[in-house]
Amino acid sequence: MRRALLAMGTVLALAACTEKPQTLDSGGKQDTASFQGTGMPFVAPGWKPGDKISWEQQLKTRAQNGQNDYVKVN
Repeated sequence: MRRALLAMGTVLALAACTEKPQTLDSGGKQDTASFQGTGMPFVAPGWKPGDKISWEQQLKTRAQNGQNDYVKVN
């Protein structure tokens, strides 16, 4: 009886240590272009979902202002 309880306790303890399966399914569509948008209302000001030119302009602006350390003045 005692061995059975110990075995069940060990099995339960090891079952709690398992990892969830990781899949590529994130719930979103994978086959659309980035400039098409996500369908969410939260977008950068000045960008319209579906407009490739404004998407490219937003990327250039973000790269220039946010990631270029030569432009930043301390």
